Amino acid sequence: MIWVAVLSLGLLLSGVPIAFALGLGGTLGVWLFGIPLPVIITRFFSGVDSFVFIAMPFYILAAEIMNRSDITVRLIRISSLLMGRFPGGTAYTNTGASVLFAGISGSAVADASALGRFFMNVMPKEGYTKEYSAAVTAATAIIGPIIPPSGLAIIMAAVTGLSIVDLFVAGIIPGLMMGGACIVMIWIRSLTSGLPQSRIVVEQSQIPRLVIEGVLVGILPVVIVGGMVVGAFTATEGGGIAVFVAAVLGLVVFRSISLKDLWDSLIVAARVTATVYLLVAAASILSYALNLLGISSLVTSLAPYFEGTPTLFLVGVMLLMLVLGMFLDIGAALIIFVPLLMPTITHLGIDPIQAAMVIILTLAIGLITPPVGVVLFILMKIGDVPMMPFIRELLPFLAAELCAVLLLIFFPSLSTWLPHVLG
Repeated sequence: MIWVAVLSLGLLLSGVPIAFALGLGGTLGVWLFGIPLPVIITRFFSGVDSFVFIAMPFYILAAEIMNRSDITVRLIRISSLLMGRFPGGTAYTNTGASVLFAGISGSAVADASALGRFFMNVMPKEGYTKEYSAAVTAATAIIGPIIPPSGLAIIMAAVTGLSIVDLFVAGIIPGLMMGGACIVMIWIRSLTSGLPQSRIVVEQSQIPRLVIEGVLVGILPVVIVGGMVVGAFTATEGGGIAVFVAAVLGLVVFRSISLKDLWDSLIVAARVTATVYLLVAAASILSYALNLLGISSLVTSLAPYFEGTPTLFLVGVMLLMLVLGMFLDIGAALIIFVPLLMPTITHLGIDPIQAAMVIILTLAIGLITPPVGVVLFILMKIGDVPMMPFIRELLPFLAAELCAVLLLIFFPSLSTWLPHVLG
């Protein structure tokens, strides 16, 4: 087991693509166990042989179409209308735009790339430091994979058998909590150090149009989640409807994309989907190898030590996911480790929905932690920001978001109440 972990980690650190590093590590584990290597081919394809995964390309395509529809500027202006009048208004606007954008993209990387280019240009001109501008953008970007539609929720549903609808709905309150944690830190900063007034101007005459556009943009997540909750369609069918709504908004309503843009969106979505599927398939080989080598038995043997203290176990899971998020792709971490943890979670009487939200939120935080924080490096490149000053400004936001995760652990209803109410 140790050799498998060492090989995978060594390949990752040496710059080998994540999917290949995980697949080669898993191949070593299967070979050490003495199973014929052709089994690897079977595991590779069975890793993505799940009906749930059919939904993923639709949501990726819908998000790509909306990203090309100049939706970023509209969301920023809508957010500025709601939050821009306070001291530090542009920082608040950054948070609000990330929450709204999360209901479209479902991706922290897309959020950081799209919103980062705008705010990393505007905020320093208003008097914010580049490091603080990057910290606010990074901390709010990770709301993307939490609020539905969420790519992480789809992967979680595939590896655990939980309902996509439940996971989508369960992500609403935790996602808003993460946004609230960022707002609290901005408010504290405005009280202690002072923050500049926003220069993003929204004319009075533009407000009716912005309200209408806000309603139209909000149709997408409402259609997806609402339709699934009432049973009008499945998650996969909801993804197809989301693509249709996004295309109509971009081509007909906003008229901000062409048929060529639609074709380009299809190409990008196909590439991103193929990348995700390759990662899932490779990670399933490593997960299979680790199970063969006894890691699942090792995890299960820990259960008696946490009898009567499930909260302590969840805190341990949070710490484990925080460390894994620093080194592993979060999709791979879900596929490899969640199947190992879920039997113990259910044995201890922990609601799987609560555990899923704790895991998703903590892994999302890993996107902004070194050494492999993808969002961290995207914003360092966009804003030309040095790492250490950036991380110093980011630390208060990290602490606040970890507090939000702890609230989910100590108050399970924050993640389970809404799915149970909606049935």
